[in-house]
Amino acid sequence: MNLANRLLDRVVNPPRLSDPDALRRAVSGKTVLVTGASFGLGESTARKLGAAGATVLLVARTASKLDDVAASINAAGGHAMTYAADLTDEVAVAELAKLITEEHGALDIIVNNAGKSIRRSLELQYDRPQDFQRTIDINYLGPIRLLLALIPPMRDNGGGHIINVSTVGVRIAPGPRWGAYQASKGAFDTWLRSVSPELRTDGIAVSSLYMALIYTRMSAPTPIMRKLPGLHPDDAADIVVKAIVERPRDVEPWWVWPAEVGSAVARGPLEVAMRLMYQFSTDTASATGAGR
Repeated sequence: MNLANRLLDRVVNPPRLSDPDALRRAVSGKTVLVTGASFGLGESTARKLGAAGATVLLVARTASKLDDVAASINAAGGHAMTYAADLTDEVAVAELAKLITEEHGALDIIVNNAGKSIRRSLELQYDRPQDFQRTIDINYLGPIRLLLALIPPMRDNGGGHIINVSTVGVRIAPGPRWGAYQASKGAFDTWLRSVSPELRTDGIAVSSLYMALIYTRMSAPTPIMRKLPGLHPDDAADIVVKAIVERPRDVEPWWVWPAEVGSAVARGPLEVAMRLMYQFSTDTASATGAGR
């Protein structure tokens, strides 16, 4: 990475963990569940956790890809187990949580990473109410159902750590075409922040990671994303593991707070800018499945 890219990286993204020994001290011998673990950020995070000595529970829909990731982690000396499940399926989530609790008891760390992104303008969604159902199911209802089943053993055990991989989009003014995605991500973010004081009372830390652009299957279908500064999954995973080590309440790029304030103070001018952006951008549709 050249100097210009390094400077841009420091401006755009949160700091990353650079000490693998710190991660090993934090997770060695612990059980960590990672959703959306078959590709992208989830896969990279699982690999780093496995290499650091954690028992990693991999959750995603695609069993064959999960098996490949687990085999690679185990071959490198780690310990990974797979749990193929569709987090949009209420029955499947209940069975998954029951099985995990029976086999592992209270989890030490949960990384909620699975997600679905959809980018469509309003006129392309008139006959697509399923866009909203799909994003709600994977970004909001699915992780809530899973946590409602996995949190009680953690509370009884007196500790643990829940990490939510969110998006900077829930902290700033919503952009055109991203309504379904941002609404569902914002709903889960609000719920988690609401219950976090209760969880912390019982010794469970909660970290919300407001991530900027990550170059994954989720962002790939949107052409403009390829031109914007972002992180590759391995680099983004270093932000996740830094949060595991340090257990902060929030992680976000430095510019999110000023942008958040600006979104509230300058709502009118910002809406004008968004309207111009919509008018002069390409009106194409893109969607990706679960996993970052």
